[in-house]
Amino acid sequence: MAITTTGNIQKLLVPGLTDIFGLKYNSLDQNSEWRQLFTIQNSVRSYEEDEAITGLGLANRTAEGDSVQYDSFKQAYTVRYTSIKYTLGFILTEEAIDDNLYVQSGMNRAQALARSIHETQEITAANVFNHAFNGSYPGGDSVSFLNASHPTESGVQSNVLSVAADLSEASLENILIQIEDARDNRNLRINIKPQKLIIPKWLMFDATRILKNPQRPGTADRDINALYALDSLPGGMVINRYFTDQDAWFVMTDCEPGLKYINRKWPMFGADNDFDTSNAKFKVNGRWAVGFTDWRCMYGSEGA
Repeated sequence: MAITTTGNIQKLLVPGLTDIFGLKYNSLDQNSEWRQLFTIQNSVRSYEEDEAITGLGLANRTAEGDSVQYDSFKQAYTVRYTSIKYTLGFILTEEAIDDNLYVQSGMNRAQALARSIHETQEITAANVFNHAFNGSYPGGDSVSFLNASHPTESGVQSNVLSVAADLSEASLENILIQIEDARDNRNLRINIKPQKLIIPKWLMFDATRILKNPQRPGTADRDINALYALDSLPGGMVINRYFTDQDAWFVMTDCEPGLKYINRKWPMFGADNDFDTSNAKFKVNGRWAVGFTDWRCMYGSEGA
């Protein structure tokens, strides 16, 4: 068990220290990146489930006097969100507390707990994207989040480019056209619209040139930039610094239910003293689950 003793904080016992370096960084939770992508759903259970139901097929041409042909709804797949508990803490000996001349500054160690839990939230949320093309992390339909072969009642469907490509004007236009042709489980067209371009930090300059320029990027022609003129992505672009793939990119749609952050317990902070040693214990703990329900909420490419 890790315990902070007077030997660990010798400089805090010496007059003249004005601050503690390393703990007062601005918390990324002030502008949490995961909150821009996930819908928060509070929970009072150990897990929550979403059930996918197939719709009905096309209407049938019926001759005069013939009976109506009936169709039925079917259960497609179940998505389960199981909340996971995350904890962290530290211990200060009684002597370290008694001899600390900088009690107020010393309390900044509690801020370090906040930073750690917030960083954990960001990483667990970003991993939904970091694992998006990996078959070892399947969704409710037993294939990866972004996949060319999502099984449906009417055959497989795709939310990736037919040929993986790096982010460009052409590849982005192609994925937007693909979204316009989205179908439900019975192969009926559905009206979902692109909302945001989601990218890692390495693509932010390329994405800016593609989306923010009234004229086509990378060409001497004076043609208009159709992506800009049509306001094809009304939510703009979202840069996530926790993505690990340098050339994977994503387009979020308004399909619901999509990305979810299931909040079983917001991070809570606590402190207590150990009776036998008088050591002070500080901890933070929270419970949550992250994932996706309908894969049509996201389209994209893992890059060339």
